Amino acid sequence: MIEKPALITFITAGDPNLKATLEFMFALEKYADVIELGIPFSDPMADGKAIQKANYRALKSGTKVRDVFELVKEFREHSEKPVVLMTYYNPVYRFGVENFVLKAKNSGAEGLIIVDLPVDEASEYVEICKKVGMGTIFLAAPNTTNERLRKIDRMSTAFVYLISLYGTTGSREKLSEKAFELISRAKKICRNPVAVGFGVSKPEHVSQLIKAGADGVVVGSALVNVIEKFGENAAEELEKLAKSLRRGLDL
Repeated sequence: MIEKPALITFITAGDPNLKATLEFMFALEKYADVIELGIPFSDPMADGKAIQKANYRALKSGTKVRDVFELVKEFREHSEKPVVLMTYYNPVYRFGVENFVLKAKNSGAEGLIIVDLPVDEASEYVEICKKVGMGTIFLAAPNTTNERLRKIDRMSTAFVYLISLYGTTGSREKLSEKAFELISRAKKICRNPVAVGFGVSKPEHVSQLIKAGADGVVVGSALVNVIEKFGENAAEELEKLAKSLRRGLDL
């Protein structure tokens, strides 16, 4: 799914509304290699303040899971840029795992991240994804053991998502040393590409992580902050930031 080095940009679907999100996706695709789209959820436990507020704005606008599938379908009519959907297990469970995966696949999504689904409980989900050709992406933290990292790698078919720090998402001024230690370990263990997220907000961060061996870098809160500031008119500013982050791949 990702061609190295890759810039993966994250925004929340429906923030501030679905029409704007589609415009934002077209703005980001000019410089992003993959667009990660968050399905709004009422209790986004892995996310910091910026993305929590984005989820609130999206839910307030009336965005439903089905709307996100339709949004991806509409985007896919005009673009072949890979789309990854990020969600929590509750909406997947409510839909029914197979039904959710099929709808995601039929919408044009190429990968799924279910943040709070551990690999130990994901066998059914992984088998369904394998059956329909949906990419799976599991997360590894700085304290993930080598044995567990191997299992995460086995269960992932798109890429392994490395969490750069302890805690939730959110822009940081400086990257944690834990990020570089985790990249070093993961590159020795994982057969899949590895992408690093949480706390990444500047071109220099992107450059540092790629030089350390990451195959891709995920930027979310920095982009979501732009949407909070500019609302429906954020497309131009998002494009500027994505272009700036893209330069980090070449620094």
